[in-house]
Amino acid sequence: MGKELDGLGFLPLHIILSKLSPSDIIKVSCANKRLRDSASDESLWAQICYQELQLSTPQDDHGNPLPCFMLAYQLWREAFSMYPWPLVKRVKRCWDKLKKWFNNNFPEAEATLRRGASESDIEQLQTLLKVKLPLPTRLLYRFHDGQELPEKRNPKTASGSWLGIIGGYSFYNHSVNVYLLPLNQVIAKTRYVTRHLGFSSRSKCIVMASSFTFSRKVFFLNCTNGQLFVGTRKPLTDGEMIPCVPNTLIRSVHDLYGEEQQDAMLLWLEEHGRRLENGIIKVRKEGDDRSINLFPEVPPLCVTTVTNGVQVRASAVFVPEFADLVDEADKFTFAYSIRMSLLPEGCIINGMTFVSCQLNWRHWIIRADGEVVSSVDDEAVIGEYPLLHPGEGEFVYQSCAPLPSPSGSIEGHFTFVPGRLADPRGGPFEVQVARFPLEMPDYVF
Repeated sequence: MGKELDGLGFLPLHIILSKLSPSDIIKVSCANKRLRDSASDESLWAQICYQELQLSTPQDDHGNPLPCFMLAYQLWREAFSMYPWPLVKRVKRCWDKLKKWFNNNFPEAEATLRRGASESDIEQLQTLLKVKLPLPTRLLYRFHDGQELPEKRNPKTASGSWLGIIGGYSFYNHSVNVYLLPLNQVIAKTRYVTRHLGFSSRSKCIVMASSFTFSRKVFFLNCTNGQLFVGTRKPLTDGEMIPCVPNTLIRSVHDLYGEEQQDAMLLWLEEHGRRLENGIIKVRKEGDDRSINLFPEVPPLCVTTVTNGVQVRASAVFVPEFADLVDEADKFTFAYSIRMSLLPEGCIINGMTFVSCQLNWRHWIIRADGEVVSSVDDEAVIGEYPLLHPGEGEFVYQSCAPLPSPSGSIEGHFTFVPGRLADPRGGPFEVQVARFPLEMPDYVF
C-alpha cells in the first residue's frame, strides 16, 4: 500500500490520508520518507484535532499553547490513555458546549471553573472515601475540578453565591443556587454527612453538588451504579432521595473497554447544556446579582397570555428539597414564577388606551392529577399591588404549591383596574393566566 500511495501527488495523497484514522496515518507514515512527510502535514492534523476535539488552535488538555497540531493530538491521547477515547471526546464536547454558553451569556460563572484535577487527586478521593468513581465522572473532573466556591456564606453580601453553573430559584425566604463541587469539597462534605448526619458510608454515595446559600439542596452520586440523587426534606434520616436521571439511560459506568459509558453526572450535565443552549432556562438578574434561573422560559413549560395589553408569563419548577415522600398529603412541592408586564401599546379596554393599570386581586385553581385540590381568592401577590406601565420590565414574583402527586397544574386570573387603585379610570377587568403544568421532570435539577 505504501508504494501505491507513494506515486500519488500531494493533493490526492492528502485526501486519502484525511480519510484514515489517526492510528492508520501513523502506520502509513512508516512506509517511507515521502509518506512520513505527508502524514506530518500540519493541515491534516489540524483537521483531525478539530473533528475529534474541536481544537481550532494547537493546545494541550490544560489549554497551554503548542507548536503544532500533531503534537497536540499526541499529548491529548497520552494524557487520557487510560480512558476509552470515544468517552474522552464526548466529555470534552459536553464541557465545550457548557463553556461556550457561559462565555456568551454568563462569563462571571465560567470564570469560577477550576483547572482539571489530576489522576492523583482522583485517586486520593477514592482512597479517602473508599469509593470508585464512575469513568464519566472521573473524566468530567479531569477537565474541570468543579467550581471555585465563594469565601463568604452570606448570599446578601457575597455575590459569588449566585454563580453556580447549575443555577437555582427562590420563593419566599427560600433560595438555592447549585455549584459543582471541587474534589476537596466533595471529600469534606461527604465526610461531614457521613460523620455528623448519620449517612451510611456503605451506601457509596458522595456529595457532588450543593447550594451555596442558607437553603440546603444537595446532590449525591452513587459510585456503584452511577446514579445521581437529590436530597429531599429528610434525605439522611429516612433515606429519601430522588434520582436525577432515568435509570434506563445509565450504563457501563466502570467499563474501561466499552464505548457507550454514561453515568448520571454526564447525562445530567449534557441535559443542562441542552436546556441552556435552547433557551429553556436563562440568566436572570435580581438586584445586583445575576444567576441561572431554573424556571422555564419557553413553551410548553412556560405559558404566555395577553389580556387587554397585560402580558402574563408563568412556569413552575419541582423543588426536591421540600419533597416528603412519606407524607400522604403534600409529598411534592412546586415553585412557580409569575412575570407580568404591560405591552408598549398600553392597557386597551373597549378601544380606550390607558398608560397604567394596577393589580388588585388574584384567583388560582390548583389541580393534582386533574382534580382541584386548592382554590385561592385573595388580594395582591406576596403583599404587593404591582403598578404596570408600558415598556417597563416585568414584575416578577415566586410562590409555591404542595401537591399529593407529582403531576398537576395551576390556572386562574388576576383582577386589574385601569389607572391605579387610588385613582381608577374605569371598572376592574380580568387578566387570564393560562394553565401551566406542575410536573416532576425526568431530569431533576
